[in-house]
Amino acid sequence: MLDATGWKILRALQENARTTYAELAKQVNLTAPAVAERVRKMEEAGIITGYHAGINLEALGYAMLVFIQLAVSYEKEKRLIEFMHNQPEVLECYNLTGQDAFIIKAALSSVAQLDDLLGRLAQFGQTTTHIVLSNTIPHRVIGTDLAKNSKLNVQPLKRDKK
Repeated sequence: MLDATGWKILRALQENARTTYAELAKQVNLTAPAVAERVRKMEEAGIITGYHAGINLEALGYAMLVFIQLAVSYEKEKRLIEFMHNQPEVLECYNLTGQDAFIIKAALSSVAQLDDLLGRLAQFGQTTTHIVLSNTIPHRVIGTDLAKNSKLNVQPLKRDKK
């Protein structure tokens, strides 16, 4: 589990994954090797799963971001998941509870491309499409505020008394 220093490191890496261990060390008042060890332990524990670059989709020609809800029968789910892996415009796909079994996030360059994707998805079930007008919270850093509302143990580390 993370102590306050671990949360500070995690927050700093989410804000800028390219932050060096030396820069992190200054921010949390530790040595660079101590920070590197803490980061390694967070990676090994599966807390940190990767490092990513933020991408401006519009600058790449993908001006349309959509969410597509898809009602799929259980028998077609496995085939849909395989299909999704081969759709380059699909950024994320989540399996859900409720009537719509999946929600798909896709980046598209045009309405024609959206129409094409919807046509390919029609073989699996009924779609409901939502076009994103704006992103009101573009990236939220996970920190202790979220942890306070979860079952995570974010208590300070207990030190052995000598």
